Amino acid sequence: MANLLVRKSIETLKAEAAASGEHTLKRALGPTNLVALGIGAIIGTGIFVLTGQAAAAHAGPAIVISMVLAGIVSALAGLCYSEFASTVPVAGSAYTYGYATLGEFFAWIIGWDLILEYALGAATVAVGWSGYLVSILKDFGIQFPAALSAAPGTVVQLTGGGSATAVFNLPAVLITIAVTILLVIGIKESANVNSVIVVIKVLVVLAIIAAGVMFVNSANWSPFIPENTGNFGEFGWSGIMRGAAVIFFAYIGFDAVSTAAQEAKDPQRDMPIGILGSLAICTVLYVLVSGVMVGLVPYKELGVAAPMAVAVDAARLKSEGTSWAGFMSWMPFLVKLGAIAGLSSTMVVMILGQPRIFFSMGNDGLLPSWASKVHPKFRTPWITTIITGIVVAIAAGFTPIGVLGELVSIGTLMAFVIVSIGIIFMRYQNPDLPRAFKTPLVPLVPALSAIVSFALMASLGWHTWRRLIIWMVIGVVLYFVYGYRHSKAQRGLAGKDKVMAD
Repeated sequence: MANLLVRKSIETLKAEAAASGEHTLKRALGPTNLVALGIGAIIGTGIFVLTGQAAAAHAGPAIVISMVLAGIVSALAGLCYSEFASTVPVAGSAYTYGYATLGEFFAWIIGWDLILEYALGAATVAVGWSGYLVSILKDFGIQFPAALSAAPGTVVQLTGGGSATAVFNLPAVLITIAVTILLVIGIKESANVNSVIVVIKVLVVLAIIAAGVMFVNSANWSPFIPENTGNFGEFGWSGIMRGAAVIFFAYIGFDAVSTAAQEAKDPQRDMPIGILGSLAICTVLYVLVSGVMVGLVPYKELGVAAPMAVAVDAARLKSEGTSWAGFMSWMPFLVKLGAIAGLSSTMVVMILGQPRIFFSMGNDGLLPSWASKVHPKFRTPWITTIITGIVVAIAAGFTPIGVLGELVSIGTLMAFVIVSIGIIFMRYQNPDLPRAFKTPLVPLVPALSAIVSFALMASLGWHTWRRLIIWMVIGVVLYFVYGYRHSKAQRGLAGKDKVMAD
């Protein structure tokens, strides 16, 4: 059992990160790139879909408070990630942090778990991207082949009436291939493309806020906290709490910044800026967007698949006869453009994160050596990037978005729990370790982060837990069949035992 909990010293991790040559990742990212990566990962499906649905079913106009609460919960985990990322600035994110604090077995568990967040998260976003692309093509009178527009068995409504059953989601696969090629070419190139997309989608979101606030009906904000129906989670303060749990998915992604720690120019300074800066910017945007949405239309009308489109449509109708009419006629198109841009950059960051976790696991011997291969020209983990792209493409092409989304949520929350606990362990194991950034009020803040994250996990249904358990059992079997036998740390222990025996 002691061997399973062997830890990798922080000194060793730093020494590996300081290695030079063609076999290490290229340090090319500054604070602006890292903030853009965080925003690129966070602003996606959540702001365009979940906000309105949570308002309609749970919080009403008080969805604004739910947004703030979800942001605070994310900030608790973000503070823990910031300390780890600045203290242990290597690729691997929560996997590496687990190895340094809780031991190899827990590191493997979290590395395996993160596949649910990053690979399946990217697949979820690819499916959403496909839906918006098909929709925007319809606006231009182009009907994308229904059979190739969604997961097998999905019923697709046709423009001229009637329906068809899909067999494969081709757009989702094509965007995955494009993002994979971009990420193989280089981290700097990928970050630059992501930064451009982030600027576009933030401008779209700001345009929606600026235009929408002109036509807000303050009567829609009253009552601000609708009276509870008698059921927990249906309005009132319990509804605000339930709304926060539902829209927490909208904040997932900021931790992906930490996977690029080994490619940051000055990780001790820049990683906390990237993680906490992107969280702060997105929280402000989320609060403003949600406030405008529930001010444009009665909150009960937002429980649809595209609630932002409903709100923008209402603003467009109110603008008729005003100087804003011409601009507002373009708003439905801008919403879809913003959604496509948002989901594109989210995919870039998600698919960027997964290969870097495989890279770290390959370096440690828990995965085959090819997992840690770096392209001699592009200095990217090209083999694992291609493998990740293939896995994401298959999942996006054949899996419904609902199943993917639930697995992403529970996988992410599990990572938050382990990272938060890891901060407490690291403080006691290495009290004198130089820390460029310190999580405040330890152990209170990380303990709260772990408790709240687990509480949100507990709120998910048994079917999601069952899938998580099955996934983890498969992971444990793989660890003992391959990882444990090939682990460099385990070989080191075996060598020490042999010397002592001699």
